[in-house]
Amino acid sequence: MGTGKRGLIATAVAVVCAVTVLAAPGTAFANPTPSPAPSTGQAIAPAKDLEAVRKKLDTLYRAAGRATDEYNAAEEKADKQSAEVVELAKKIVKGQEKLRQLKDRAGAAAAAQYRGGGLPPEAHLVLSDDPQDFLDGAGRVREGHHATKGLLGDLTRTQEDLEQYAKDASAQLKKLEAGRKAKAAAQKKIEKQIAQAEKLESELQKEEQERLAELEKEAANKAQAAWLDSGILDEIDGKASEQGKKAVKYATAQIGKPYQWGAEGPKTYDCSGLTSQAWISAGRGIPRTSQEQWRQLRHIDIQDMRPGDLIIYFGDASHVAMYIGDGAMVHAPRPGRTVTIAGAGSMPILGVVRPDADAN
Repeated sequence: MGTGKRGLIATAVAVVCAVTVLAAPGTAFANPTPSPAPSTGQAIAPAKDLEAVRKKLDTLYRAAGRATDEYNAAEEKADKQSAEVVELAKKIVKGQEKLRQLKDRAGAAAAAQYRGGGLPPEAHLVLSDDPQDFLDGAGRVREGHHATKGLLGDLTRTQEDLEQYAKDASAQLKKLEAGRKAKAAAQKKIEKQIAQAEKLESELQKEEQERLAELEKEAANKAQAAWLDSGILDEIDGKASEQGKKAVKYATAQIGKPYQWGAEGPKTYDCSGLTSQAWISAGRGIPRTSQEQWRQLRHIDIQDMRPGDLIIYFGDASHVAMYIGDGAMVHAPRPGRTVTIAGAGSMPILGVVRPDADAN
């Protein structure tokens, strides 16, 4: 194996190794250990203080949800860029092999000319005494010129291709490095918000934690009641498509499994991990994050909603759930909770999107 080829293969291998390191999932950190709960001798906080805690927790977990979307988006980009760099590495190896073969051919042509006394084919042709040899030789000379011109053209194009592949690989590696930093920054945001929320909850007594859970349910029920009182459910009577039925079946089968940011199953999920995997199981690949699901999938009116459609929540599209019919949805709520069924109107709805391939 030639030195040039060994060097380029080593380069390609190094590129792939770099991709593996850069695209590796972010280091997993254990959730911070909660502080010991105060002794039961302390007085229980008044309801208004617990309501303030509930709102604070909601703010923290929503911030964690936004950061989770950032992390998932960076991870998805890194996966695509990794695949592109690997393909470029393969092209570099193939291009180097082609270049070696072309150089061998050029060398063989030069050697043939040397064996002919160093004279070009035209000179041999002029020195020929036989008219037929002259005519036959003229044809060979023309063919030789075309072949030589084609060989030089192939050499030039192959060399240019290799240079472009190297530039593209370098650019993709820079993007991968930027993506790695984006993932790390998003991970820090997530962990910071979750740690603050867990600390806040851990400082509550058991009775306060129970009351806090009740306040969360009351807030969700109040929002759902207001949504239903609008009469919207009377207008929603769409029937699920075959793909939609499969997606709903998958999503509801995950009920009870824990929320975990960045997770796509099969044991844990985040909100968009659940919806994207449900639709993949139905044979339809969709964007990984709630924000991209909102941006790329077809928007439909709420009154046209049918089981399998995705409900996007909050103005920043930071949460997503799947409508399952009868005014209910299934979703992965937040850290510390499990996949569950809730009222479709229990959170502020930004809009509804339809992943079906036919999108009718």
